[in-house]
Amino acid sequence: MKIITGGVTAAKGFQAASTAAGIKYENRKDMALIVSECPAVSAGTFTSNVVKAAPVKWDMKIVAEQECARAVVVNAGIANACTGEEGMEYCQKTAEKVEELFGIPANQALVASTGVIGMQLPMDKLAAGIAVMAQELDNTAESGHQAACAIMTTDTKPKEAAATFEIDGKMVTVGGMCKGSGMIHPNMCTMLGFVTTDLAISKELLQEALREDVKDTFNMISVDGDTSTNDTVLLLANGMAGNAKLTKKDENYRKFVEALNYVNTALARMMAGDGEGATALFETKVIHADTKEHAKILAKSVICSSLTKAAIYGHDANWGRILCALGYSGVSFEPEKIELFFESCSGRIQIYKDGVATDYSEEEATKILSDEEVTVLVDMKMGEAEATAWGCDLTHEYVSINADYRS
Repeated sequence: MKIITGGVTAAKGFQAASTAAGIKYENRKDMALIVSECPAVSAGTFTSNVVKAAPVKWDMKIVAEQECARAVVVNAGIANACTGEEGMEYCQKTAEKVEELFGIPANQALVASTGVIGMQLPMDKLAAGIAVMAQELDNTAESGHQAACAIMTTDTKPKEAAATFEIDGKMVTVGGMCKGSGMIHPNMCTMLGFVTTDLAISKELLQEALREDVKDTFNMISVDGDTSTNDTVLLLANGMAGNAKLTKKDENYRKFVEALNYVNTALARMMAGDGEGATALFETKVIHADTKEHAKILAKSVICSSLTKAAIYGHDANWGRILCALGYSGVSFEPEKIELFFESCSGRIQIYKDGVATDYSEEEATKILSDEEVTVLVDMKMGEAEATAWGCDLTHEYVSINADYRS
């Protein structure tokens, strides 16, 4: 596998466009469009929230009932959530506009929205935006980048990743973009993710690959403990790489899974590090746990702890908060056996062993915790399983952003 620069247009046959439709924001792009030159096998994972936005319901139905999709229309600023029958009608009208302009069947057009819950979409602006983007579709890296910029809400930076690998002499590419900064919590978050590949693969294998990978990537991040109504990750595979279609879990399938995992992990880390008001990416890696599931629970418990997140913001080596978060996770362990470390590009320091604090330097710990990416390493001394979760620090700015989000 080779890591490359790019996003949703990196794979063959995928184009993107973006525009400022004025849906909610002023003087910035707020709509994006992704189109495959040919029908693409589709897969998706969606929010676990019982309250699901209209676009989620629309996409779930298409992914479940249709073999392929060719277009994705995304708007930022208004979530089209809790909007009743009118919200579902907007999804239908959006798809019909795609059919009108591109000749793509409405049941091959996916939609996604992010933003304020409860507001109705201005369909006239949405339709006009699609018409503008129809004239600007391009397969360049820049068009993909601008699309990644257009789907942001409180994000401070666009999020893209791509990788290539070879199957039977054919170069295959996986690329993607996502958005997400707040209302982010494991089991899908206020996040939208769009991944494209030119791999030829069966729908069953594509869906399984995405479903399994999301468990270790997007479902292992948290910013604030809130699971959104709009979470969507879509994966489209158009087969234009020209490889023999993958229909079984062989070595070629494993190559694809590796590339997909890289793209999804990279995007997930970007979201966690760009949490609303965040100054640091906060990673927790649990090693030597008895089971993978327990490792996941423990890692999530630490990155979801508000007190620990606040300590990371303050560059305070308050290891007691970490131990507390592990203790209330629901996983049984012997506190006297585990070991805790802080790591960053500035170094590594052990802070807890044999049931007590080590004789560590507070000054050195503060230096490590002052970097933009900070890791808590938890050695459970119980087995061989491990898991990693990603979050961010909790800052004053997070409250400021969310106190006036609707205005």
